[in-house]
Amino acid sequence: MPVAVTDKRRAAKLFKALASEYPDVDCALHYESPVQLLVATILSAQCTDEQVNKVTPALFEKFPDAESLAKARISSLEKAVKSTGFFRNKAKNIKACCTKLVEDFGGQVPEKMEDLVGLPGVGRKTANVVLGTAFRIASGVVVDTHVKRLSNRMGLSAQSDPVRIERDLMEKLPKQEWIDFSHRMIRHGRRVCNARKPKCEECVVEKWCPRIGVKQTANNG
Repeated sequence: MPVAVTDKRRAAKLFKALASEYPDVDCALHYESPVQLLVATILSAQCTDEQVNKVTPALFEKFPDAESLAKARISSLEKAVKSTGFFRNKAKNIKACCTKLVEDFGGQVPEKMEDLVGLPGVGRKTANVVLGTAFRIASGVVVDTHVKRLSNRMGLSAQSDPVRIERDLMEKLPKQEWIDFSHRMIRHGRRVCNARKPKCEECVVEKWCPRIGVKQTANNG
């Protein structure tokens, strides 16, 4: 059973090392407006950012804003987003979400958590992505699969539920770090701390990481 970090000084050193290693970070999804970011984030569920970025240029060329997406035929949206998986549900949610944006918010993305999570297809994770990336509003910490896995491995949270992991991270992180921390963890998870064979010998947080759940080998200590 993972044990959460109780020594905040060790957690602070870990955060500082990640910030030093990845000083300039941003969302991997491509977008030109908050509406486009919202749609891209909906599409990213159970799909890689790379695949979403292959789909969205053509999608946004044809349907660039909430109004056009709200008016789009479901069949057209399904065809456009098919390669992202679960395309029927995603197309339905995108159309319904954008319809509500047009009807209730003048076609603009609201800047409040309670308004965002009231939109079809939008949960807390998606809302955190949009608020943090589009508006630089630190409403919480985005917990995706990378952040969840690394938080457990680094002993930052013993929880499995993303909402509880987010709560643990918010307690340990300064609020001004909430937005960029997730981007750093995602990048670190892709480059170094991968799921099966983490490169512990190359890791900037190696000395502060308990490596929970990592099989000890000659290469990773």
